[in-house]
Amino acid sequence: MVRFQEGRISEGMFRSTIRMLIPLDKQSEALEILESVSVQTRCNPNCISSRLYRGVEEVRAIMVEELWTSKEETLRHLQSEEYRRVLLVVEMAEECPEIRFDTIMQSRAVELIASARSQP
Repeated sequence: MVRFQEGRISEGMFRSTIRMLIPLDKQSEALEILESVSVQTRCNPNCISSRLYRGVEEVRAIMVEELWTSKEETLRHLQSEEYRRVLLVVEMAEECPEIRFDTIMQSRAVELIASARSQP
């Protein structure tokens, strides 16, 4: 459940993403763990969203994306028992995962498309 309206993200949001290649024979276990963590994470009032994605072109790819109200809340989550379970899945990866932490200072939605398309 996303707790913000499109285009209404306030300054200083923090996004974390992990993209990893999990062997097909371990995907079921990995997804079960990640789904459980994602459900628990979404209950945190400082979590704006927690989502899981699977690759279409690369079937071994799984991505975890979380959006937090602040860097401090992200760091608190990284220290949690829930996040330790995410790290256990990261250890299942066939190669070094892509891990990113981004600060979002501004976010725009469909109004940006409308504005761009109305320009000559």
